Amino acid sequence: MDRRRVLSLIKTALTGFDKPLSLIVFLLFATGIVALYSAAIDMPGRVEDQLRNILLSYVVMIVIAYLPTQTLMRVAVPIYTVGVALLIAVAMFGLIRKGARRWLYVGMVIQPSEIMKISMPLMLAWYFQKREGVIKWFDFVVALGLLLIPVGLIAKQPDLGTALLVMAAGVYVIYFAGLSWRLILPLLGLLVVAITLLITFQNDMCAPGVNWPVLHDYQQHRVCTLLDPTSDPLGKGFHTIQSIIAIGSGGVEGKGWLKGTQTHLEFIPEKHTDFIFAVYSEEFGLIGNAVLLVLYLLLIFRGLFIAANAPTLFSRLLAGSITLIFFTYAFVNMGMVSGILPVVGVPLPLMSYGGTALVTLGAGIGILMSISRQKRLIQT
Repeated sequence: MDRRRVLSLIKTALTGFDKPLSLIVFLLFATGIVALYSAAIDMPGRVEDQLRNILLSYVVMIVIAYLPTQTLMRVAVPIYTVGVALLIAVAMFGLIRKGARRWLYVGMVIQPSEIMKISMPLMLAWYFQKREGVIKWFDFVVALGLLLIPVGLIAKQPDLGTALLVMAAGVYVIYFAGLSWRLILPLLGLLVVAITLLITFQNDMCAPGVNWPVLHDYQQHRVCTLLDPTSDPLGKGFHTIQSIIAIGSGGVEGKGWLKGTQTHLEFIPEKHTDFIFAVYSEEFGLIGNAVLLVLYLLLIFRGLFIAANAPTLFSRLLAGSITLIFFTYAFVNMGMVSGILPVVGVPLPLMSYGGTALVTLGAGIGILMSISRQKRLIQT
């Protein structure tokens, strides 16, 4: 094979590959490794493990990026069905760790709820694509049913953080499919009223012996601790108090890389996973946070641009939902670390240590690249 032929094949392979998105993801990975090195400096092997996780995430990303969107449509129903079946299996005979039944042993230990973060938007986008042009109110009821089945199973494990992420992924698809604001605004109004009542009657609602419907005791305690972290400063409120101190102590310029006192004196719990934003904020300050926010905003804007230019309804719904999943991850994580949201165990996307979440997010980026690539191939 001559040189010209090789160059031609390479050019064909790269046609439509989304370079801006690739650059943004690379910068976030690089920023995450820098923060993780400091957070895990006393944890040998963490950085090496994370580099392997990133490599695996890139492999998944590239493989999915070269899948046609028609293939993604064909696998939507099977993946969703398998995901729900695995969640049922978890409920029946899953592994129990730290009081939660979230894992399943199938030759190796897996967490099936992670599958639903991708299969949920795939399934709903497939459903609305099949109903394109004839979407009625009943279709939104069906979509809600498809969404509530896995969300209910995940919430029962209990895993409120993942349940909220899966719920958000599905709600984004339903919204982009044309759900009327006349239905959304009353729900938002009820949420505002509930929050207002909770804040107003905080002392009564959070008094010992008071049990809330739906939520487990530990989830109720997290909400109450959010409203007043000092009520349990060495227990439920410790995470929030220490992370707020770390963020505030970073100031404008930060204390410098590897110089965070809260971090290296072991005051920040889960500093290499869910609370890595506190480590980053302490060492890089307001300026570093501004840079990080810009990177996430660029990621979201690029994803929404891909969604707006997608060639089919399926692609638009899927790209829009996955993009806003990244927004939800970042918003919830930064919110809980900053003390404005309850601690729910949501990692900071592309930065927190962990293999499963990185692979899931890598698959999401791969889907965005696949949709972008398909659009460019159509144009050429």
